[in-house]
Amino acid sequence: MGQRTPCTPRPAMADPQDHPPADLAGQLSYRLHLLHKLTDLESQRRYPLETGLSLSDGRSLSVFGDNRALTVTALARLAHLNKAQASRAAQSLVEQGLLSKADSDSDGRSVQLMLTPPGRQARARTMALIEQRNAEMFGGLSGPEQRLLGQLLDRLIAHARSTPV
Repeated sequence: MGQRTPCTPRPAMADPQDHPPADLAGQLSYRLHLLHKLTDLESQRRYPLETGLSLSDGRSLSVFGDNRALTVTALARLAHLNKAQASRAAQSLVEQGLLSKADSDSDGRSVQLMLTPPGRQARARTMALIEQRNAEMFGGLSGPEQRLLGQLLDRLIAHARSTPV
């Protein structure tokens, strides 16, 4: 009875749908994306209320330090924007009087962007909100846990930059 004959049907191969993929909610990439979405929604709501800026303009303004001139290319790199987004943000901030722009001494095709006095005030408000949002987001972690998470994120970022992931 347990012996197979040529007429005995072979057992069916397991259907891939019988084996669901690994739990998506447990995947690190999914969890990082979810955390980003949850925190970004609140940031999008609060930036205009507390800084008078859109989230994009506020993040762009935050990469400027006092007396630090940047090109649009540098702004794009530091704010993690593509060049078109950085150009639009720079133009918006110039129009609002928060950045000034001057021709570059070293490259005739480029401009240097600098904070204006109102831009420095807006950046200070933006940085205060960023610090407050970070305290709210990571308030569920102790100081040592926050430092460990920061170190682990730094390692993951360095790995992602050095390896095609």
